[in-house]
Amino acid sequence: MFSMIDPQTLALASLIVFLGALTQSLIGFGLAVVASPLLYIVDPQLVPGPVIAMGFTISLLTLFRERGHLEFNGLQYALLGRVPGGFIGASLLLFAPQPILGLSIAAIVAVAVILSLYKFSLPVNKKTLFGAGVVSGIFGNIAAIGGPPMAILLSGKDASQFRAALSAFFIFSSTIAMVILAITGLLELKHLWLSLLLLPSVLLGYLVAGRLVGRVDKEKTKMATLVLCSISALVLTVKSVIELLPQ
Repeated sequence: MFSMIDPQTLALASLIVFLGALTQSLIGFGLAVVASPLLYIVDPQLVPGPVIAMGFTISLLTLFRERGHLEFNGLQYALLGRVPGGFIGASLLLFAPQPILGLSIAAIVAVAVILSLYKFSLPVNKKTLFGAGVVSGIFGNIAAIGGPPMAILLSGKDASQFRAALSAFFIFSSTIAMVILAITGLLELKHLWLSLLLLPSVLLGYLVAGRLVGRVDKEKTKMATLVLCSISALVLTVKSVIELLPQ
């Protein structure tokens, strides 16, 4: 299975995944926002399937840690929205050429950064949860970045409730996304092997975060994450535009 990815690429991808897992464990989301654009630059086959699988793992671990703070009120409506959104995202994956997908991922990251910088106060009800689920599904199946729409909607919760609610949503939505990718032929056995190769980085990120929770400034961590995401989105945009230019 190591023949699918060379050692240097695996080492770089492992570092990226570690940083993403560390971020998500600390602030509730971020693995995909940090990892997807960088991993797509390193090796496009790592997005979205392996990132979604790793997101499922870190969400499962985070929910176990925050299980006492979970309130599942209304999240089922967001999960319902994840299904049509997921099929829309998978359709775009099937028909868009690789440079266009690169630009799409960069655009999704840019939107995620902008939305994270502004405080939106939306009512949390059936309609907004369903709408956030649809957008999350589209973003999630294109770039494995399904967190920001839900993060914005649930931002009024305290830190522990926020992490628990998002983790519960990610567990179910990641499962839905993987099923949709499998149905549409976009998930292959090699993607699962690649996920296993990167799994130790997810576990290490989670364990390191467990020692840092409560000791680091969440806002500074969030701002550093957004700066990193902005830079990676810009690099991916430049790379994709160059690929689109006539050679």
